[in-house]
Amino acid sequence: MSADNSCSDGSIPLRNLLNSVRCIRDRVKDGESNESDGEFNLPNFWDTLTQAAKATSQEATKLSLAFSKPPLPSLQDGERLAESIQKTILALSTVYYWFPKSQGITLRRIIRDATAEVLDGVAQLIDVILTSPLQSLSQEQLVSTGGVWSSCDHFAHLPKDNQEAVLSMLASYTGVVKDAIEEMEQAQTESQDPFSDVLDDEELNSRGNQDTYWSESDRQLLAPCQGLMKASAACLRKLSAAVRSNGKVDSPESIAQLDDLADIAKDISPSVDDLALSLYPPVDYSTAFVFHSSLCPTSRNRASHVCLEADQSWVEFLGGAVEHNLQKAKALTQGPS
Repeated sequence: MSADNSCSDGSIPLRNLLNSVRCIRDRVKDGESNESDGEFNLPNFWDTLTQAAKATSQEATKLSLAFSKPPLPSLQDGERLAESIQKTILALSTVYYWFPKSQGITLRRIIRDATAEVLDGVAQLIDVILTSPLQSLSQEQLVSTGGVWSSCDHFAHLPKDNQEAVLSMLASYTGVVKDAIEEMEQAQTESQDPFSDVLDDEELNSRGNQDTYWSESDRQLLAPCQGLMKASAACLRKLSAAVRSNGKVDSPESIAQLDDLADIAKDISPSVDDLALSLYPPVDYSTAFVFHSSLCPTSRNRASHVCLEADQSWVEFLGGAVEHNLQKAKALTQGPS
């Protein structure tokens, strides 16, 4: 059995570095930002954060190259490499901590996740180097190095303020809802029996397989539930347009209202997804009612500066559509036993 890099003297600093990176990563995931009474300079923050990410990428490259071919680093060289990359990841995490919650909790979560992803990537790279065959550049090490590059490059493409951050989250939620609607519509149009492609003729003709297709009462329930799903999708689209046109980040109050909207909206997509799942045969009537009831308050909430007086018409229309479909679905879900 061939030796690995963990057996060399130069790997001792790497093992210590791996422990340090994991500790820093855990603190980033769980830690709080440093609130300051002074004025926060957002452009300066982004410049510093992006530079810290680039430095981390460069140091990860140096580390990977140092362990890619003989001679492997000596103990002293390993210590210098470990110290250098540890400084860059400490700098990256420190800059992240600069970002105050008052600039947007939604944006802060995105930055936190991006920072943690870099630290996860560096930890994975170190672990791969330690477990790779001696004096060998493995495919896994190449992939891990590329993963660090990708996560560091991602900082340049992050939303730059809380309005952009909330819009990015709304786009993600809208995509989930859109997929759920399209999959449900496709299942309805493909066949009377959505499982016909996996059952033989005898099974299809058997009345013992009613749980594999929609009954007439099931199909009656699908219409109002799909109406709820489409109203939720429309709500997210309209909300995105309102945030894009009217969203402000010029005061803590406006920033906090954007965060509130993101928190409300994040409940819509899983509710729609769960509702769609409950509607596939055999339909779970009780579960379907729980899920579509949860769509009602989230779809109608609009207490924010982004919703102007001119927007009240679509808010009321969507609220009415949700209530109409909710009552129809409620009557149907309480019908069958």
